[in-house]
Amino acid sequence: MIDSHCHIDEEAYAADREEVLQRQKDGGIEAIVIPGVDMHSTDGIFDICRRWRGFCYPVLGLHPQNVADDWHEQLDVLHCAMLQHTGADLDLSERIVAIGEIGLDYHYTREFDEAQHEVFRTQLRWARELDLPVIIHSRDATADCLTIVKEAVSQPAPHQLRGVIHCFSGSAEVAQEWLKMGMYLGIGGVLTFKNSRLAENLAKVPVERLLLETDGPYLAPAPHRGERNEPLLMRFVAMRLAEVYGCTPEEVVRVTSANSRQLFGLPAQN
Repeated sequence: MIDSHCHIDEEAYAADREEVLQRQKDGGIEAIVIPGVDMHSTDGIFDICRRWRGFCYPVLGLHPQNVADDWHEQLDVLHCAMLQHTGADLDLSERIVAIGEIGLDYHYTREFDEAQHEVFRTQLRWARELDLPVIIHSRDATADCLTIVKEAVSQPAPHQLRGVIHCFSGSAEVAQEWLKMGMYLGIGGVLTFKNSRLAENLAKVPVERLLLETDGPYLAPAPHRGERNEPLLMRFVAMRLAEVYGCTPEEVVRVTSANSRQLFGLPAQN
């Protein structure tokens, strides 16, 4: 399995991070993609990826919840880091595989709506210029997020926009809108929650358009809901997806892992 979205750099793992990572690797996890959230997360992400070369992969971006008065500075620092860490000649531990976690979030405050829009558009432009996929966060902002991404997809650029909608939990209709733009859907623990309608909303989404993710340390799947999440718990998500698609969990893992390798340019499993 490949975890396409895990914040393994966060404080929740500080006490036993190395043990957690070793447990994932020993348990059969193939790779972990670590999304950035602001300029301050950069050093920690690269430090982990250097120690776990070929297992952990770095991503940089400004999360919408971290868009505040200093957003200009944040973008300047992050853009410099992105330029420094792109290029086929770089070591795997030094080369970012995507721009993210970026997007819109209206859940807690609407104070920085306009700034969020500008930050999102800017990072989408960088992704097209650098030929990198994006990891998109959308919370209580579906309409605006769709509009901004549609604009980016339609604009002429050196490279086509591609990416994944992180922690997708939207309607069947919204799912089709993202698929029309060539996006993957990131599926995690929400699929297993008792009152979730996500399973039925995925009925017309090919498994070839899905990625597995944890959003660790958050959103652990049932029967571990409320606990600290980790990549090996994705097996419960794979089991639920197997029920949705009438296949085996092994087939879900095979296809979604291939999807992650293709989107992020990860090497084939040894």
